[in-house]
Amino acid sequence: MKQKLKYLLIVCLLVAAGAQVWAKGKAKVLVFSKTAGFHHNSIAVGVPAIIKLGRENNFDVDTTTNAEKFTTANLKQYAAVIFLSTTGDVLNDTQQAAFEQYIKAGGGFVGVHAATDTEYDWPWYGKLVGAYFKSHPKQQEATLNVVDRNFIATKHLPATWKRWDEWYNYKWIADDLHVLIKIDEKSYTGGENGDNHPMSWYHEFDGDRAFYTELGHTDESYADPLYLKHLLGGIQYAISGKK
Repeated sequence: MKQKLKYLLIVCLLVAAGAQVWAKGKAKVLVFSKTAGFHHNSIAVGVPAIIKLGRENNFDVDTTTNAEKFTTANLKQYAAVIFLSTTGDVLNDTQQAAFEQYIKAGGGFVGVHAATDTEYDWPWYGKLVGAYFKSHPKQQEATLNVVDRNFIATKHLPATWKRWDEWYNYKWIADDLHVLIKIDEKSYTGGENGDNHPMSWYHEFDGDRAFYTELGHTDESYADPLYLKHLLGGIQYAISGKK
């Protein structure tokens, strides 16, 4: 009887240990989509699209428009935070400090589309996301040149990718970016950044990994397999750097 109880105890401990390892192995991300300026309608389809990506690729997804979620205690549960077309001044000073601490502690960052149209008076954020929005012409088709096809977010893409979206011009671009995609300004009207006009990039900044894609203004983006795999790759890159 004692031997049987001992055996059952060992089995229970092993099962518990396995469950704990599984729980630790499943990352969680926070999708933040607060807007204090222009509100993108595509947020409404982008959020469930990211939830679906998480369900299919073994990471959990929380979503919020509430900046009060940006506390040190709350953020530490996330492997990455995704700014999904945020606009304007979305975090106060206390929330900004908590987010900086989160990144410095190894949290990842993903910026989507209007994430570069966010927090113009917070230089640290500008360096994190990698650029600041200036303007955009009307939505139109353009040619994207995928300049790095060895990265997880671009290895599935064609070298030349034609698609319809809203194309940003930038007033400032960081100089430490590993550019993944550039737009060919000769393929559309209204470009203002010349031959070096990045559309997606990644870099390591202040403790961990940051990824940004300008793509994603249109609702149709979130039903496009090429775009969704591009976005997924960026999320996986950000997650994988979590300490």
